[in-house]
Amino acid sequence: MEIQEVADPELGSNDVIVRPHTVGVCGTDFHIFSGESNYNFDAAGRPVPLSESPQVLGHEIAGTVEAIGNQVHDLDIGDRVVLDQGITCMSMMREPPCEYCLSGDSHQCAHYGEHGITGLPGGFAEFIGISARNAVRIDSDLSSARAALTEPLACILHTWDAVGQANSRYSFGGQRPVQSVLICGAGPAGLLFLQTLRHVVGFDGLALVTELDAAKRELARSFGAEVIDPTTTDVTAAVLDATSGRRVELVVECTGSGTIYADIPRWMRKQATVCMYGIGHGDASLDVLNELQWKEPTLVVSVGGSGGFDDDGRPTVYRDSLRLLQEGRIEVDPLLTHRYRGLAALPSAFEGDHQRPGYVKGVVSLVNGV
Repeated sequence: MEIQEVADPELGSNDVIVRPHTVGVCGTDFHIFSGESNYNFDAAGRPVPLSESPQVLGHEIAGTVEAIGNQVHDLDIGDRVVLDQGITCMSMMREPPCEYCLSGDSHQCAHYGEHGITGLPGGFAEFIGISARNAVRIDSDLSSARAALTEPLACILHTWDAVGQANSRYSFGGQRPVQSVLICGAGPAGLLFLQTLRHVVGFDGLALVTELDAAKRELARSFGAEVIDPTTTDVTAAVLDATSGRRVELVVECTGSGTIYADIPRWMRKQATVCMYGIGHGDASLDVLNELQWKEPTLVVSVGGSGGFDDDGRPTVYRDSLRLLQEGRIEVDPLLTHRYRGLAALPSAFEGDHQRPGYVKGVVSLVNGV
């Protein structure tokens, strides 16, 4: 990882140039940097090594508009914005839109690309050029650090939509209601899931969270969870005790640990829903799914933040996410445990900070005073 001079982004007629103020450091950034994941594919679907195509990372972006294309009439220079990093038919005004964009599933756009992930330059830079439709204006005094979490929260909201739309035996508010939930991992995703469960879904039932790190467990407790310390407590015994032997109707897996799937069948009720949100899944083979399959779960995978479009072509889910942050219904300040000042400080985030006790979420401030 190093700082380099790169060409200024080009400004198309329907584009904006944005100066990032604060950019969140995501687990996906760590996975790409470590070589565990690579989402930049060539035309044949083969991953392009970073040695051949270096990547400007950073996709959780809050900044200000520095320049606007001559066809952009709903943003002004100086506007504060958050960015949807996903490039879709709608953002590029492609006609006709592909079937995925037409159905609102724009995260699976047939022509999809992502700034900071699939080879397109990301937010760890002085400037980023992007379609104006990807820029959602911040109409409040919400801090840039909080606003940068619009993207991860949008991913959570969109995944909750998928959980709600799944043809599951158990649902929220249905004839067979979800009585208890187990969230595996209290990192940013797990804590945002928990708050969404309480403050958006309105679930007031039992919410269990299992987490190795003591500081993260306390955060989960403060957000309304009953926590389990897997280093001192048998998780299965704790789940059985808390649910009076019933087990949970929904498991949300946020750790990305493949080996945890061997234990999920002991925690879940038959025909429960399992949300596979965490990415990584190393150190495990597919045989961990054998016992899970016999329980006939409804499996829901994580989906991207972009979903649905407002009349101006901007992503509905991002606007919903930003509104929740602006209203204070989702609290993110306690998650922001590490702040880095400037690009020169960024490598320390990738050199072990995220693996130390107490780390929840890091953000990089690129402009003084924000």
